[in-house]
Amino acid sequence: MILANYQQDYTPVGHSLGLSSIIAILPLLILFVLLGVVRMKAWLASLISLVVAVVLAVAVYSMPLADALNSGLLGAAFGFFPIMWIVINAIWVYNLTVETGHFDVLRRSFASISDDQRVQAILIAFSFGALMEALAGFGTPVAISSVMLIALGFKPLKAATVALVANTAPVAFGAIAVPITTLAGVTSLPVDDLGAMVGRQTPVLALFVPLALVFIVDGRRGLRQTWPPAVVCGVSFAIFQYLSSNYWSVPLADIIAALASMLAVLAFTRVWHAEETYQESDESDPLDGVLGGADGGSGRPQTPAGAPDPAGGESVATRLPIRARADIDRDTHDSPLDVFKAYAPYLAVIVVFVLATRVPAITGKPPAGVGATGTGLESVTRIVNWPGLHILKANGDPVATTFKLNYLSAAGSLLLIAGLISMVLIQVGPRRALRAYGRTLDQLKFAVLTVMLVLGLGYIMNESGETTTLGLWVAGAGGAFAFLSPILGWLGVAVTGSDTSSNSLFGALQITAAHQAGLSPTLMAAANSSGGVLGKMISPQNLAIAAAAVGFEGREGILFRRVIVWSVVFMLFMCALVYLQSTPVLDWMVVNTSATTP
Repeated sequence: MILANYQQDYTPVGHSLGLSSIIAILPLLILFVLLGVVRMKAWLASLISLVVAVVLAVAVYSMPLADALNSGLLGAAFGFFPIMWIVINAIWVYNLTVETGHFDVLRRSFASISDDQRVQAILIAFSFGALMEALAGFGTPVAISSVMLIALGFKPLKAATVALVANTAPVAFGAIAVPITTLAGVTSLPVDDLGAMVGRQTPVLALFVPLALVFIVDGRRGLRQTWPPAVVCGVSFAIFQYLSSNYWSVPLADIIAALASMLAVLAFTRVWHAEETYQESDESDPLDGVLGGADGGSGRPQTPAGAPDPAGGESVATRLPIRARADIDRDTHDSPLDVFKAYAPYLAVIVVFVLATRVPAITGKPPAGVGATGTGLESVTRIVNWPGLHILKANGDPVATTFKLNYLSAAGSLLLIAGLISMVLIQVGPRRALRAYGRTLDQLKFAVLTVMLVLGLGYIMNESGETTTLGLWVAGAGGAFAFLSPILGWLGVAVTGSDTSSNSLFGALQITAAHQAGLSPTLMAAANSSGGVLGKMISPQNLAIAAAAVGFEGREGILFRRVIVWSVVFMLFMCALVYLQSTPVLDWMVVNTSATTP
């Protein structure tokens, strides 16, 4: 028997849940104020909030300082492996395609499908954006899609609006399902169950997002003339995101859905054509309409993509942190081999993940517990007790403080293998690939630090009992909490800009509240992620990325006004869906996780 260093107390302030909740929420409030009001750098805001959480854990919750710091260290370690290990290798694979020019080939293949900007918005912002979200995430799809749309003749602010609204349904499975992996880590719920539950929520949202995009591009006329390809895109994406997340592979949900929707629209546009082809006119005002929809005629914008910002400054094409050129040479004709190479890295990712997760002889079985040995890819996996961290819940049950080192089966390791295969397929030498890896690490240095700090903050709040205090308090809403649950995720992403960060902050709170309110923990945890995806378009981080990508720094307020209505409407829709899933009306959609039943 191991003696605990600390036993949680959920009402440390005068034995009052309300007063204790006021104290427990301070680290989150400080983080939100520093990010949203002070607009401090994310890593610094996270560090300050982490320090506040440590002080409260020690001074108010009577947690030993060593345990508080050790809890933060466990969270930071989880933030690097497996979370940022996934992101590093995903963006490296993407950067290989940029390094060799195959990313430009990929873009040209999209531009050749249709000259109608409404169809281009669906394909590039939604389908291709989902593919970028699957491999990179963290704002990359918004930046890349915005620049690509400008290159095809979109006005800058409309391009940014389309890219922001499109970056919704794929987000929960972004960066090879990092948000889901994080959620599983902080809630101790199975990744497959959480992925399946999210896969019964965001696909419903995906049915409507392409319709919203054609409305933003061309108003009611856009809906009337191009609803068929929008429906084809949304339905195909929804079906394959659901199938992948529930039956095939949670990490591959976005990749499979994105490619399926692209192929579906490509096939459909071969037999279907709109009454007229829409090209944005010089006279059309990109600021018309609160929702961004405006009718327009034919013509081209006066400022071509890649030209200097009229207000002065460099080309919008040079504003991306990840090297993506804005100009698309319409006279360039790519060979079938070049097109195949452009798609090859994504196909390699799919093949590697399918083999690693669906072939029993390769997949093997994970170790049953600490000290056990697995088989197949899991043969080198080790589960260890985190040194020196022994905590009990208020009822005397031990808190799980283990760390899983799945060197080969981790999604980041599989991406690394896919990247090595891609090097052969697109003919990249080792030295060139290493340079690309070095640039990737340099690009992500602050992102790595931020995620490690945010996960450290989340773990300190979880292990000290601060999160449980908040969960018990919000559970007072009873059954109505099911409606409010997605709003927590929405607020978290709106402030932090990351579904991953929101899940790490609120995941444990969601399941605590679910247990107390008699709701499904799996449903509530998934609702945090599904609701969170709708806060991304209004987060200061994403607004800044979109504004910088199109050359309109300092005008984030205009973008905010154009997307806030979409964000709120979709969020309320998700709230209603989750609430119905918590009732007999749609409870057949809820994944049953027997181990987590209240």
